[in-house]
Amino acid sequence: MSDMLVNLYAERETDNRIALAANGVTCKRALALDKQSIIGFVKQHFSTDNEGWADECSVALGRQPGSCFVAVSEQQPIGFACYDATAKGMVGPLGVAASYRQQGVATVLLNLCFEAMKADGYAYAVIGWVSSEDFYRKCCGAIAIPGSAPGVYSRMLNNL
Repeated sequence: MSDMLVNLYAERETDNRIALAANGVTCKRALALDKQSIIGFVKQHFSTDNEGWADECSVALGRQPGSCFVAVSEQQPIGFACYDATAKGMVGPLGVAASYRQQGVATVLLNLCFEAMKADGYAYAVIGWVSSEDFYRKCCGAIAIPGSAPGVYSRMLNNL
């Protein structure tokens, strides 16, 4: 899996936050007070294949302001996206509960990360260790970075 690059100054289509809100889904910057709920959600839905995601979320939620965004329905997390967790300028992890996929939740969460990063002065974002290049190409115009696998993740203890 390679990394992908996103130009934060590129024009983006308006995301569907209003449509999601009409369906009871709100996307917002997470608060540290919600750390246990978000980490519990990540462990429940994504720990089998992505055990490090909870650790990355923990780092993002420990920043001030936090660098984790969460999608919520009926006061429960249904999705999340982080940036600046594993490395500065990197986006990820990103996950949405299976029953909420294909509704635009991931796109909204990504756009919130990109907006925050742009406001912080970043010109580009790197999406790390991408599992679906087609999704990111379509969603945000990301381009693959040749020779980027495993990138920063080669420093992991279990050395992919």
